[in-house]
Amino acid sequence: MKTITKIYLLSFLFLIGCNSNTKNKLSAEEVNAQSKIEEKMNDQNKYEVATFGAGCFWCTEAVFQRLKGVVKVESGYSGGTVPNPTYEAVCTGKTGHAECTQITYEPKIISYKELLEVFWKTHDPTTLNRQGADSGTQYRSAIFYHNDEQKQLAEKYRNELEAAKIWNDPIVTEISQFKKFYKAEDYHQNYYNQNGNQPYCSFVITPKIEKFKKVFADKLKKE
Repeated sequence: MKTITKIYLLSFLFLIGCNSNTKNKLSAEEVNAQSKIEEKMNDQNKYEVATFGAGCFWCTEAVFQRLKGVVKVESGYSGGTVPNPTYEAVCTGKTGHAECTQITYEPKIISYKELLEVFWKTHDPTTLNRQGADSGTQYRSAIFYHNDEQKQLAEKYRNELEAAKIWNDPIVTEISQFKKFYKAEDYHQNYYNQNGNQPYCSFVITPKIEKFKKVFADKLKKE
């Protein structure tokens, strides 16, 4: 009888031990899951966003994609009044949107001020609603700031350029508070990299990229 009791007791203790190990294992898994969530949040917190309009978004996308510290560039529409606009609708000029690039970047590698420098130097901010042969309000020069710091830097940079008389004509770049960004259709994304041999890319974007590479050689990603 004592032997049977002893066996039951040992079995009971073994089950308690198993349950305890299972709980410890679950706790470790939960901790690991929480760590991954926190790590992801930290990754997201180390990035910031800038939104620029500088004419055709195929061009500006190709430029900013090549900068060190830029982790993502999306082409889309901002600054308008019509929700969920299509490319065809934006091209009518009736939606109020500008073709834009939304840039996710790591400020420890490249600052917003440096992005502004690239913005100002890779398009003509003095032509109203036009860049080269592309004309219409959708091609206007625009900075859509996401916070007060971006606003102050954009205005400061613009004022310094005006004072320096870099261009003969006044700067007409719109500096407005960011409200909404609508990502453009899939075929517009990563356009130059996938369609570099197309006539528009060859005659308009490629020369611009080559000039950009010479001016900003120290800021380029390794190819």
